[in-house]
Amino acid sequence: MIKNSENTQNISIQNCELIADMIKNFAEKEIKPQFMQWDETQEFPIDLFRKLGEMGMMGVLVPEEYGGSGFGYHEYVTVVSEIAKIDGSIGLSVAAHNSLCTGHILQFGSEGQKQRWLPKLASGEWIGAWGLTEPNTGSDAGNMKTVARKDGDHWVINGTKNFITHGISGDLAVVMTRTGEAGDSHGMTAFVVERGTPGFSGGKKENKLGMRASETAEMIFEDCRVPEENILGEVGEGFVQALKILDGGRISIAALGLGIAQGALDAAVAYAQERKQFNQEIAKFQGVSFKIADMATQVMASRLLIKQAAELKNQGKSVNRESAMAKLHSSETAVSVANDAVQIFGGYGYVKDFPVEKFYRDAKLCTIGEGTSEIQKLVISRTLFDKI
Repeated sequence: MIKNSENTQNISIQNCELIADMIKNFAEKEIKPQFMQWDETQEFPIDLFRKLGEMGMMGVLVPEEYGGSGFGYHEYVTVVSEIAKIDGSIGLSVAAHNSLCTGHILQFGSEGQKQRWLPKLASGEWIGAWGLTEPNTGSDAGNMKTVARKDGDHWVINGTKNFITHGISGDLAVVMTRTGEAGDSHGMTAFVVERGTPGFSGGKKENKLGMRASETAEMIFEDCRVPEENILGEVGEGFVQALKILDGGRISIAALGLGIAQGALDAAVAYAQERKQFNQEIAKFQGVSFKIADMATQVMASRLLIKQAAELKNQGKSVNRESAMAKLHSSETAVSVANDAVQIFGGYGYVKDFPVEKFYRDAKLCTIGEGTSEIQKLVISRTLFDKI
């Protein structure tokens, strides 16, 4: 048993190393030359995601039988974090596509639904979206206003979702709707809605502080008729499903924060050894070197928390608390490390010719998306109180 476990672990480590090298080479050619232009213009580079799909990065967790890479969560964390080291926007879109939309179908879809949708998502032919948040219900999802009502062998959906990654460009969306009473945890149902379905459209695209190349927009449903066969799981299970998906999604955002923090740290270390003041590298000043030591320690702590959550997820165990801890620490670390990196760069950290100002802007989303830091603390504390 121990030998098999060690072999599995070694294979995972080798996979992660290969993935990291592959993404680094890909990013040098396909992301670095254009990522600041995408940021300035808020362009969502769909063709880039088709290429990532060809590399297996859009179906990281999807079994090979459905056209995916068949990897586990350690490899998935590597994919998201390595991309985010270069551009958090691209990392965010890869994460949302993999863990939310694709992950929901993978975890709760029937065999027929998996065969129907997963190959297109895993290949990058289709971009996925996931709709939970609404204008007046963020963390309070139980009071959502988007409603689905049964009409023969179809359901008619009406309502608006906002802050949805790929809300306009997504080819397919998993959408949480209310099919029962407001506030009832068993009063919501998840539907898969394909782009082109009458009554389903994209709305306002948000003009954002950071993550500007990752499309964030409304999804609007106006008498949108969806066949009953597009329900994921059973009627009334949508909210419970969403909570389970968010447990894995927190690992995604933790990995995203890790990549941003590591990218900012790497940039700060390199700059501190290049920049000279008073006839010496600023890395030799204790004020700078101690700051970098603190940054590196926080990044490592995030990495280990994420590793623990990923391992539990691979084993099929509950990650409710561990993913919340990883997400909380990593997202706050991303903000802190990016802030310190800007400070180390001084005036140059404030201009767009250097990468740290973008890390600074991108990092903040990690403390908000898929549950704010305050919600993570609520999740963590409840697990401790429940034990008592």
